[in-house]
Amino acid sequence: MTVSRLRSAGAPDPDEFGRLDRLLDDDPADLYENAPMGYLSAVPDGRIVKVNRTFCGWIGRSADEVLGVRFQDLLSMGGRVYYETHLVPLLRMQGAVREIALDLVRADGTALACLANAVELRDDDGAPLLIRATLFEATARRRYERELLAAQQVAEESELRSLTLQQVVSDLAAAVSVEDVASVIVERSCEALLARGAALVLVEADPHDPEALPDLRPVRAEGLPENLLQELRDAAGSRLAVELTRGVRSIALTEQLRADQPSLSAALAAAALSELVIVPVTADGRGLGVLVLALGNAQGDLISLDEPGGSRELTTADVNLLWTIGRQAGQAVERARLHEQTARQAGRAAFLLEAARLLAEAADVTETADRLAGLVVTRLADLCVVDLDTEEGLIRPAVRHRDPARARVVDELRSRHLPRRSARHPSARALLSGGTEWVRTVDDEFLRAVAVDDEHLEAARALDLAAVVAVPLTAEGRHLGVLTVATDRERGPFTVADVEVVEQLALQLGLVVARAQRFDLAVRTSHALQDNLLPPAPPALEGLGIAVRYLAATRGVDVGGDFYDVIRMPGGEIGLAVGDVVGHDITAAATMGQLRSVYRALLADGPAPGAVIERLQTGWPLLGLQRMATALFATLDPASGRLRIASAGHPPPVLLVGGEASFLPVPPSRMLGAPPSVADEWIGVLPEGASLVLFTDGLVESRSADIDEGFALLLAAVASAGTSDPGALCDHLLAELTGPHRADDIALLVLTRV
Repeated sequence: MTVSRLRSAGAPDPDEFGRLDRLLDDDPADLYENAPMGYLSAVPDGRIVKVNRTFCGWIGRSADEVLGVRFQDLLSMGGRVYYETHLVPLLRMQGAVREIALDLVRADGTALACLANAVELRDDDGAPLLIRATLFEATARRRYERELLAAQQVAEESELRSLTLQQVVSDLAAAVSVEDVASVIVERSCEALLARGAALVLVEADPHDPEALPDLRPVRAEGLPENLLQELRDAAGSRLAVELTRGVRSIALTEQLRADQPSLSAALAAAALSELVIVPVTADGRGLGVLVLALGNAQGDLISLDEPGGSRELTTADVNLLWTIGRQAGQAVERARLHEQTARQAGRAAFLLEAARLLAEAADVTETADRLAGLVVTRLADLCVVDLDTEEGLIRPAVRHRDPARARVVDELRSRHLPRRSARHPSARALLSGGTEWVRTVDDEFLRAVAVDDEHLEAARALDLAAVVAVPLTAEGRHLGVLTVATDRERGPFTVADVEVVEQLALQLGLVVARAQRFDLAVRTSHALQDNLLPPAPPALEGLGIAVRYLAATRGVDVGGDFYDVIRMPGGEIGLAVGDVVGHDITAAATMGQLRSVYRALLADGPAPGAVIERLQTGWPLLGLQRMATALFATLDPASGRLRIASAGHPPPVLLVGGEASFLPVPPSRMLGAPPSVADEWIGVLPEGASLVLFTDGLVESRSADIDEGFALLLAAVASAGTSDPGALCDHLLAELTGPHRADDIALLVLTRV
């Protein structure tokens, strides 16, 4: 709309419209020179032939200084390259370009961001004549774009950190061992930070010396030379696990580091590394170790690096990421250790259960020790030795080695050097002190200290031992022996858990040995008592051959109440007796002794066998005997062979005449201790050359057959003996009818009339 049209619209102030007309009287030269954008015209080679005042003001130069200068020479280095490679070709192809970002170089050397629009004027043949360019100052826009890019980069880095942590957490959830955790942390941290290498180094504290400085063990390392890790451990010492775990630290290859730590600096330079970043690995505030990241000169996605030797600071986001990775690693290490500990405990429990089963199945101490030694060398150690302290001195019932090739050496040590064992030997010290002796490292100095001579030393060296543990066998406050185990250098040293297992094995074995010793003492005591209660060897009797045998049961420590007796009576007759008190214990044996004593006392006035039974039945309550008994009593006249027999519930005797065997039909009466009854007698004559076999039921009873079958086997054995010699007949019957395992005692009496 023009001013004249505004007047026709009836504007109220004519003077105001006059001033407006003068303002709208445009001066093209003024518009060109003072436009808010820069104008310039240039010939095809870029030389500027026309420029406005605005452009000159931007770059701090006068028009005379600008005219004749090539436009590209006013650009930054990057701008000049872009001008030649992009802008000029685009103008040739398209005839115009729009919003090309360029940086002008001011007279003071600073850069001015601009956006350039340009058109190319051509003649009728299409040849370029002139380039007209319009430039807009773009500092604010460029700053805004940089802010947008920075915000985008922050968002992308934040997303990348989140993805990295998610991946780390996911991978660590599947890690079941410390080695698995180390693999995840090393691999993922290298990927996330574009690190040249990484290593997870964990603290290995000495459980027996909590105040000692912790040792450091690299669990896994990738891209880090071993000598560099060693130099770092030597330079930092325990601070690597203690002080440095208090925060994320950086060790840059600076001149100061070269002066303070020349070896570490040389190792860094040799590996083409500019910096090490130390990240604490923690769980619940406890330092478990460190994650070491090796950074080179290439820039990473998350941590930007300066040139080698320059100062370096991690951003807050960088520190938070690394700190979080360290905490995740620490928690995963704790979980893995707990899992491994649980698995080890389950394995130890299974191992100890297997040991308990083997010990329970063994028949004696020697077999027990040998079974335990065999188990130890297959699962825990390479050498196992069991020494027992006995009344006869130190004995070695078991010694095993995992390697059969070294068994000869072990046997030599067992046979030649046990009696002369050094007092400094771990087993000797354990037996003396009553505590565990653990030699963590076996060296030649140790071997020389415990060897008793050169041959002993050479034999010990041949075993190539790495560690030794000796634990006393203790039970009921007594030291019964010592269990010694050792590993060779192939297996390596013992762990604390290994030593605990050895102590548990020693405890089990000690209890078994103590129980076996009590059992042996009880057996010897009870059988000594029984031997004293049984009569001495039968007397020599003219015209008669007599043999007796007594076999104790092989099951348990208790003794039975079986007895036999042969006595010359006042009238010249011979009194014979066999019996069996009910039960299998000390009470039964004591009752047997009392019964035999009363029987002998009754024979003073020469009663018949039936009268003996009746008197015993009548007087049983007065005797105060606590058990019932079976018995067979007989009298024999050596001259005539007249034989009288009475039975108190006892099996009948066997008569062997002319190779034929038969049971005598002795009528049984009630057992001794039962209500009294009449005791009938069998009366007959024992022919010359005939044998009479009296026995207790242990000879014919069996858990695998009934009593009738046992009686039949007895008759067959007597008939097949082929001899009437009492001793030979006894031995034949025992060989035919008994075995190594007997559930009951056996009393056997054989009398032959010559």
